[in-house]
Amino acid sequence: MKKQLDTRRRLYTLCILVRDIPGVLSQVARLFSRKGYNIESIVSGETDRPGITRITIGILADQGMIEQIAAQCSKLLPVTAVKILDEDTSIRREIALVKVGAADRNARDEVIQLANIFRAKVIDVSRESLTLGIFGSNSKITALIGMLTDYGILEIAKTGTIAIERGRSTIYDDNKLKEEYDYGKHVL
Repeated sequence: MKKQLDTRRRLYTLCILVRDIPGVLSQVARLFSRKGYNIESIVSGETDRPGITRITIGILADQGMIEQIAAQCSKLLPVTAVKILDEDTSIRREIALVKVGAADRNARDEVIQLANIFRAKVIDVSRESLTLGIFGSNSKITALIGMLTDYGILEIAKTGTIAIERGRSTIYDDNKLKEEYDYGKHVL
């Protein structure tokens, strides 16, 4: 009996460990492009292991699509580990900088009160604007931005989603190091 796959699209988070070599990020992104998948969010940064970079990708997909792209990513030579993070057992966060118009003292005070409610930080203050920094879930950042629209948003800069599993689980679990099974790929 064939396994029934969920065909509903939702936002998945895919974490990939790669060797830190030139062009590896574009190689991973090209794989998504070739398959016709749109990347909603992509973040790349160093890890606790020298020479290894963590790429976190948000993708709108169904279960079959995400499993296929994870399998394809794991076949790339620089990739050492791939993990699809479960929404219920992972932590996801973003960072946003939001510059808001604040023409008078009352507007500045109201924006500062909103910042306090959302635990955002006032990063910069001028006579005509305030810049807030916020760290949190996508829904928290979206809610703050929604509240700030009345004051006139001048500019927004957002990161993509970073994510990590809760508890003791890590990306290293259930993933062999690439060197353990990379034999034969360098043969012409």
